[in-house]
Amino acid sequence: MINKKQARLRRARRSRAKIAQLKAVRLAVHRTNSHIYAQVISACGTKVLTAASTLEKEVRATVANGGNVKAAEAVGKRIAAKARQLGIEKVAFDRGGLQYHGRVKALAEAAREAGLKF
Repeated sequence: MINKKQARLRRARRSRAKIAQLKAVRLAVHRTNSHIYAQVISACGTKVLTAASTLEKEVRATVANGGNVKAAEAVGKRIAAKARQLGIEKVAFDRGGLQYHGRVKALAEAAREAGLKF
């Protein structure tokens, strides 16, 4: 019998395999109850090029709670700005097996509005 965590990890592995096959730079999202994290990872999958999260001082100054949609939008804008500074405009979105709604969707849409293409 498969539990929720194993099912999510299986979905994540499947999408990561497809992204690796495409040899694309990926925007990986990790979500906890109190924070949200985003990383831009190289096409080979071995190097984190840039990262943003609700733990950063600049983000904490703008949002009171790191576990809500407003915080996810702030992280999405920040990761997009950092990626564009490095000259990265096209990424593959890796939601880590999480459902595309709520905070994950808010982060993705904010990153798109800030100029990332995926």
